[in-house]
Amino acid sequence: MNKRIINVGIIGYGYWGPNLVRNFAALDESNVTAIADRDPDKLSKASKLYPAVLATPNADELITDANVDAVVIATPVRSHYELARAALLNGKHVLVEKPITTTSRQAEELISLASDNGLTLMVDHTFIYTGAIRKLSELINADELGKLYYFDSDRINLGILQQDINVLWDLATHDLAILLHLIDEEPTGVQALGYRHIGKQYEIAELNLTYESGFHAHIRVSWLSPVKRRLMMIGGGRRMIVYDDVDPSEKVRVYDKGIVLNLSDEDVTTTEPIYRAGDVFIPELDRAEALHTEASHFLDCVLRG
Repeated sequence: MNKRIINVGIIGYGYWGPNLVRNFAALDESNVTAIADRDPDKLSKASKLYPAVLATPNADELITDANVDAVVIATPVRSHYELARAALLNGKHVLVEKPITTTSRQAEELISLASDNGLTLMVDHTFIYTGAIRKLSELINADELGKLYYFDSDRINLGILQQDINVLWDLATHDLAILLHLIDEEPTGVQALGYRHIGKQYEIAELNLTYESGFHAHIRVSWLSPVKRRLMMIGGGRRMIVYDDVDPSEKVRVYDKGIVLNLSDEDVTTTEPIYRAGDVFIPELDRAEALHTEASHFLDCVLRG
């Protein structure tokens, strides 16, 4: 029995597109057949690296091509809805960059289109495929942290000022994807606060989420920071985790620290607790490229539902 190969067309060869092309081209279950971009210089670069691949300035040519099974969209957010909708209506499976659309209503329409036509629709949330987040998920699922208390994240840098989305939609989507992936509970309350200083979009923002269990999450994002920081802390009753994505070698540290109030043989109160300080554990992480793992997962969804 012949192994099925998914023919992939990729729209957008700017910042993220070359990474997508490289990873899909390297997978045995996919074949990159077309690349679309309006910029002739970018198309020229793509053609030099992949001379056997069709390079076109017209995304419709790729979307309507009967030989293309799946379309990957790496374009500005304002174009996601129209491109993804056209691809789904033409019977293509779709992987689209985050955020999926600029409105919830558009996203819901795309979800319905994919469901009604038996197609895979997936959003590129690369961070949840990193070795670090997979390790965090493993530790939480194994109850290594105990009862979860909080999720605290800083994602700040002197970033690109987006014109069609604000900093929450650009950066906090990473943290929300990670949060929803790690925490098996839906938030009951959401509060967002944004600040605008330069352009039309909010450049600094904070997001607070509350949960019925008492767990809470705080996310801070900024395009106007002089330093780059991607720091996440998850606190539990037994252990606490620090995930520093900027650290090149020790991204995840597990701290055996906490506050003890329930020792039966000692007089412990909330005003005089016992602070537990144990070892710091640095787990080994899977070094596989996250986008490679994600592209493989997308193909698996297409091939096996």
